[in-house]
Amino acid sequence: MNTETILHALDACDARRAHRRDFLRAAGGVSAAVAGASLLAACGGGDDNDPAPTPTPTPTPTVSPTATPTPATDADVLNFALNLEYLEAQFYSFATTGASLPNDLLTGTGAQGAATGGQQVTFDDPLVGQYAREIAADERAHVAFLRSAIGATVAAQPAIDLGFAATSAFSNAARAAGLITGATASFNPYLNDQNFLLGAFLFEDVGVTAYRGAIGFLTNKTYIDAAAGIHAAEAYHAGLIRSVLYNKGIATPAVIDATEAISKARDDLDGVLDQDQGVRPANDASNIVPTDGTGLTFARAPASVLNILYLNRASVSAGGFFPAGLNSLLKTSAAN
Repeated sequence: MNTETILHALDACDARRAHRRDFLRAAGGVSAAVAGASLLAACGGGDDNDPAPTPTPTPTPTVSPTATPTPATDADVLNFALNLEYLEAQFYSFATTGASLPNDLLTGTGAQGAATGGQQVTFDDPLVGQYAREIAADERAHVAFLRSAIGATVAAQPAIDLGFAATSAFSNAARAAGLITGATASFNPYLNDQNFLLGAFLFEDVGVTAYRGAIGFLTNKTYIDAAAGIHAAEAYHAGLIRSVLYNKGIATPAVIDATEAISKARDDLDGVLDQDQGVRPANDASNIVPTDGTGLTFARAPASVLNILYLNRASVSAGGFFPAGLNSLLKTSAAN
């Protein structure tokens, strides 16, 4: 199915999207604080500095000890990020070259899997091709850097589904967003420029929120600085993809409708907070950067990130773009 057919199959965007954007801008940083608390729980640590009353001692029965969850270390957080970088880097590698990353960037602990189903895009707009090649080089560099930073415990690339069959992760994501309908329909992100941009849009905003959520729980200053640098690069990528989609949506409004539909699907997957945003303009202003009233982007906990990438609202450890799960301690999605 080509882009024109997919895009014109969309209904007009629900007015709820505009209401939500207005709400977010009024709500300030509340959603970011909630997401940060969720990440704290996911990473197995945190401080509560509020004074609490001293309870009156009472006799308690002897109970069997329970296992204490293993807290996430800096290496665990970086390996989680590396798994996400494998996904993004492989998508752009196939889209720009038709080939996978080299094997020496994919080895490590855990079961190594292949990235399957990707294809090279024949870009009609030379600028989109140039943008894609720039991002591809950045994402490959992120993989190489994180592998070097993690060292001996670096995670191998897990199996990644980048195909476009009717049962593929891309098609299931497009179906969840309403871009395609029916069990036999498929979405091919390598078919043309617009499909590629929508595929990139699916990943890029998630990457920004994932890094925003993780940085505060790293303890090593070197890792914090590096993660902040990658977060900034991911934000540039996301802003570029959103800008191009917005620009193309001026002539073809259904493109903007598609970003809103994908955004809504991500919101439906990742929990009760309604904070994701497409690129629809509001109040005579573009919406390139999805921020709240403080001008900040929001954060996602690792478990919420995985709800989107596993394409599942339930608590699971595999699915969607990672059919065998992640090679990471942080590998289970949230129960939403």
